[in-house]
Amino acid sequence: MKKQLPFELIYQISALMISIILVHLVYVTLIRPNADAILQQQAELAASGEPFVQDRSLYVVLRDYEQESCFILMFWAIAIMGLKTRAAMGERRLLNEDFIQISEGMSILPEDTREFTRSLQALPDDARESLLPRTLLAALHRFSSTRNVQDVSEAVKSVCDSESDRLDSELSMVRYIAWAIPSIGFIGTVRGIGEALGQAYRAVEGDIAGVTTSLGVAFNSTFIALVISIVLMFLMHQLQLIQERLVLDTHNYCDQRLLRHLQVRS
Repeated sequence: MKKQLPFELIYQISALMISIILVHLVYVTLIRPNADAILQQQAELAASGEPFVQDRSLYVVLRDYEQESCFILMFWAIAIMGLKTRAAMGERRLLNEDFIQISEGMSILPEDTREFTRSLQALPDDARESLLPRTLLAALHRFSSTRNVQDVSEAVKSVCDSESDRLDSELSMVRYIAWAIPSIGFIGTVRGIGEALGQAYRAVEGDIAGVTTSLGVAFNSTFIALVISIVLMFLMHQLQLIQERLVLDTHNYCDQRLLRHLQVRS
């Protein structure tokens, strides 16, 4: 697991930089130019005194810096979750492998564990560090040393619980991002309301364009942030479901393929 930390750190930093570049590029080349053109057109119509219906354009809703920051964080979190989903699915494929090759009705004695241990230790490093081989190795080592099936069951449970805690702790950054996105939206709300209050004197004089624009910043930023937060929380819970099923299926694999075959001679 220690070998994966530098890779994950580099991956997360790279994903953040790519997200910043791509989202900012879309904003500079597409969203803000169109939003500015629409706002300019609406300002000219308002100045002319002609009645018009103000359309709610998606470009205008997305144009501010708070929304841009929310999208950057969303794509960063999706990239992190994508890496963890790929890792979980790769480990899940190992559940289809028959690491404990034993016929139905046969038993595994403490003296037999060395043979199964050697086959597991001969696996490639990436496969051997996965959850299922680590759990099987821990169980076989415990059975060889204690000759107690109950101790083996406790060893399997301990490894699975530790893995579940590790997977949960590694989602802390995604949880922080999911919390930060609505907070950025509320920052936009405060900024917009503050700008609207600063232009209240112009509204008294009959010019409400500045006030409405500032209030649009306030409500649009919160709206986009909450929508992104809903999407992100859904994806995060799907990832947690995949990881929890991986741990549970690993525990069941050990029960069905190993524990029920263990036997101690009296």
